[in-house]
Amino acid sequence: MGFTKPNFPPIDPEEFLRRPLMDRMKYLALWWVENGFGTPKVIHTVYVFKLLFFFILGGVVVATTTSHLVFWDVASWWNQPVVYQKVILWTVFLEALNVAGSWGPLVGKFKPMTGGVRFWAKLGTIRQRPWKWVPFTAGDRRTVLDVVLYVLLLASLVAAVVPAGVITPTLAAALLTNTTGLVDPVLLIAPVVLLVLVGLRDKTIFLGARGEQYLPALFFFAVLPFADMIIALKLLIVVVWVGAGASKFGKHFANVVPPMVSNSPAMPFKWLKRAHYRDYPTDIRPSRIGDLMAHVGGTTVEIILPLVLLFSTNRVITLLAVAGMVIFHLFIVSTFPLAVPLEWNIVFAYATIFLFAGFPAGAGYGVTDMSSPWLTAVVVIGLVFFPILGNLRPDLVSFLPSMRQYAGNWASAVWAFAPGAERKLNSVVGSVPIQVDQLAAMGYDPAVAEVTMQQTLAWRTMHSQGRGLLSLLLKHLPDVDQRTVREAEFLCNSLIGFNFGDGHLHNEDMINAVQAQARFEPGEVLIVWVESQSVHHDYQKYKVIDPALGVIERGTWKVADAVNEQPWLPNGPIPTTVTWTRRAEHGAGI
Repeated sequence: MGFTKPNFPPIDPEEFLRRPLMDRMKYLALWWVENGFGTPKVIHTVYVFKLLFFFILGGVVVATTTSHLVFWDVASWWNQPVVYQKVILWTVFLEALNVAGSWGPLVGKFKPMTGGVRFWAKLGTIRQRPWKWVPFTAGDRRTVLDVVLYVLLLASLVAAVVPAGVITPTLAAALLTNTTGLVDPVLLIAPVVLLVLVGLRDKTIFLGARGEQYLPALFFFAVLPFADMIIALKLLIVVVWVGAGASKFGKHFANVVPPMVSNSPAMPFKWLKRAHYRDYPTDIRPSRIGDLMAHVGGTTVEIILPLVLLFSTNRVITLLAVAGMVIFHLFIVSTFPLAVPLEWNIVFAYATIFLFAGFPAGAGYGVTDMSSPWLTAVVVIGLVFFPILGNLRPDLVSFLPSMRQYAGNWASAVWAFAPGAERKLNSVVGSVPIQVDQLAAMGYDPAVAEVTMQQTLAWRTMHSQGRGLLSLLLKHLPDVDQRTVREAEFLCNSLIGFNFGDGHLHNEDMINAVQAQARFEPGEVLIVWVESQSVHHDYQKYKVIDPALGVIERGTWKVADAVNEQPWLPNGPIPTTVTWTRRAEHGAGI
């Protein structure tokens, strides 16, 4: 892999694109095992530069200088509560702009590299309300009200960061020598209220700002006395960790780690990448090493160490657990996962040090030290409500509030376009050019650009959902080899400016909004869409959608059937059970 050149498969692109779809998927999946996406190292360098200087250095400078602290004197500020609060506010601000997570080429934002604000501050772009029953949220296009609320949200975050802290009575009682104070609780009311209002009108911005995690933190900053605030923040981060860890039980997650390791620029040894698969190149399901990396290095660490941090009163054990969680997050950063949540992982590493090393349970900041057991119960119930509901009814809650980050259990979709139909997406208001056109604008040959985008589809087949989704395409489209097939998460970034792996962001609501302007003819596009697996079922529910006609089929597939198959489906489509169909006379037929 060169510094400025991608590590492109050694093929003739034109000849390669004439092969059957599943032959292409097999070649690209096997290529991924040893090479990942083949991203040139200059791209990773850009991300590292953004992380170190724009996010970390920028955040530290903002948080410390506005609090009358010296930013290079780490010992003077690492455990200052006001610095922690301002780091969180700085992070929310950057996430809400979309210059943090889900940014740049690794998520299909090639040119331009930033989505978010380019869409969310623009009239007429697609807006997706989370719940249709909420009054005053009707419509699927951004209005003046939406733009004003969004801009006010950004302004309110800046307004909370800039002023120096204020000394509150509960802070003064807990930290007698503290002189930097806390962010004025009054200044936190506006960001909390605006994030809720914006989120009720557009779930995309709420999820983009990582509101499911930072909104509770801002709320705790605003309303709780100091010691209770620290303990509530500990409960929040532990719920995120344990929820994410618990969600990795099951059959999906083992399929996540090997492709992630294969794509890591910090993993230069091909033999070690191959070791995560059973028998490369004939069987690339996870090997025993892959399983251990997933469920010991991942699931176990993400559950046990947080519980140790929450309850341990032994200083040495606490510090060892702190070190373990910091290493855990730094490892994730080193792999450059495809949603690139690098800033989120750095914040969690810092939060681990600040909360558990700076305010250990043995020093009066344990769960039982909260001022009221009723308050503890309310905080815990509030924090676990959406994770529990989302795992029981994944159709009602995004996978982010469900705490299923990187669990492999995702709602997902694939779009299959008749020749030339994909370009109709360029007519959607606010959208940026489709990704092959973005790559062409960067100097890519059209065939090379097409193969590059097909690599993202091959990546999807290496996960359980991809095998089910491609099975549906094979069953429904006799001409699938001639179709342009796109992975929906990447496609979504061109249409709404953001995606973090959440299939709910490209569900029927978005499809209908796109169809209103793209005006696909019946049969021009077929979309196969699958919901996350609920904890009490062994199957996933899918839909087959023609944008011009609506849903034309619903059904299920067994998760075990998808997990046990190879990405290229050598035994043909996995079994599916049709639960409902709509007869339709069009090219995609049933």
